[in-house]
Amino acid sequence: MDGPLKGYTVLDLTIARAGPTAVRLLADWGADVIKIEAPAAVGGAMTGARRGPDEQNLHRNKRSLCIDLKNPEGHALFMDLARQADVIVENFRADVKHRLGVDYASVKKINEAIVYASISGFGQEGPYSPRPGVDQIVQGMSGLMSITGEPGRGPMRVGIAISDTAAGMFLGQGILLALLHREKTGEGQWVHTSLLEAMLNKLDFQGARYTMQGDVPAQQGNDHPTATPMGAFRCKDGYVNIAAASGRMWRDFCAAVGADGLLADERYDSPGKRRQRKHELNADIEVAIAELTVDQLVECVNAAGVPCGPVNDVRGGFDNPQAKFLGMAKPAAHGELGDLNLIRSPINLSRFPHPERFDHAAPDPGQDSDAILAGFGVAGERTEELRSHGAIQ
Repeated sequence: MDGPLKGYTVLDLTIARAGPTAVRLLADWGADVIKIEAPAAVGGAMTGARRGPDEQNLHRNKRSLCIDLKNPEGHALFMDLARQADVIVENFRADVKHRLGVDYASVKKINEAIVYASISGFGQEGPYSPRPGVDQIVQGMSGLMSITGEPGRGPMRVGIAISDTAAGMFLGQGILLALLHREKTGEGQWVHTSLLEAMLNKLDFQGARYTMQGDVPAQQGNDHPTATPMGAFRCKDGYVNIAAASGRMWRDFCAAVGADGLLADERYDSPGKRRQRKHELNADIEVAIAELTVDQLVECVNAAGVPCGPVNDVRGGFDNPQAKFLGMAKPAAHGELGDLNLIRSPINLSRFPHPERFDHAAPDPGQDSDAILAGFGVAGERTEELRSHGAIQ
């Protein structure tokens, strides 16, 4: 598979979502990603689960090798692969990799140039580092759920695994930074992040309101926390998002929807007044647009230079003309399931245009074991010996 990462070998020890998200970045851009999985007999991934939408989308463009890391021969085999690898990625709890003997210090002894990348729930050290961490727990602990949802309705989770995917994205960036450093110096290093670090960073301006001013943001529902009007509004046949917070945009919005009365209303004649009377203003806007359809609003408001868009379901998100033009869904060939439409990387590189198809769908656990080991010089009788001893599957 061609790409800017072609020639790099990645050993993927990750499970669940955060780690695989990081590795998917590398696989999509040309790295040879070898997913190291436990054999089914010792609790490894099952073929049926691997064939579902989530796992297919997470593990496309990877190959699978089943090794029992608790088996002495399996561990020795993994370390042989690690000697030749460029990147290792894991998202065990902080202590697990040490028990398995595949931690950074152990690998560095045999490969000083390795880029070793880790994701955990709460960090590699600290009072919470031994805890198991999953997305929803971190959404709550980071404060995200306290600012999501409508006032007075209690905390609300975000509808995607945002701390998992954010941590994966940040770890992917860290791996690329470490590879750039290695190109200059020849030195490997340990790259790590956590769901909690990623989520606190993702709070962004809401978090900075607290760190700089001690301000604790609260839930705002569909409204922007600091700009008005900016939010979701009901019209004749659905909801639209409208962003008309500046003076110019407010005037142009009112003109576009024929709301001259709103524009002339002294209650709303400055940004400060509009913020102070946000709830009254939102109700009056819905009255003004009540007879307009979603399509009419999107057309006339955007034509006036004011951002406006429909509130789609997921079908509408993928099937709208712009998403189709961008080609966000691409087919991947699966030997038994046929073509599967999966979601492409959002990164666009002029030197490496997105192919029409993914290189291949996600592998069944262990389906590439023999071919991968042959590439590392392990074949024939030795492979069968490892299999008979339970080191591989």
